[in-house]
Amino acid sequence: MAKEKKRQQVYTLVVEVGRKPGDGLPKDATGAGLMVYASGVDESEAVRETVAVLKQADMAPLDVQGYGTLDERREMGHEVGDEEIALMDRAAAENAVIVAQMTPYFGDGEG
Repeated sequence: MAKEKKRQQVYTLVVEVGRKPGDGLPKDATGAGLMVYASGVDESEAVRETVAVLKQADMAPLDVQGYGTLDERREMGHEVGDEEIALMDRAAAENAVIVAQMTPYFGDGEG
């Protein structure tokens, strides 16, 4: 009997990155937060793929927070706009990791 293949889904992740030479972040930034849509058969795979892609891009992932699939986010009461859904659809179609937003961090975080 053939093993049933799990269907790819798209997960919303927020990744905190530190500094690394060649990371492409602004000169004075201390790191950044990235909003990512990543495909995977489960959230763990989506996280692994995201971390691997970011490391290949000379970024230094420090922490990943998962927010689930589109359906899970809606169940939690998140408002999800058409632009976000289009990026999720693209991530699914391309079996890809899509960085939707990057917010650089400046300063030491104190005060």
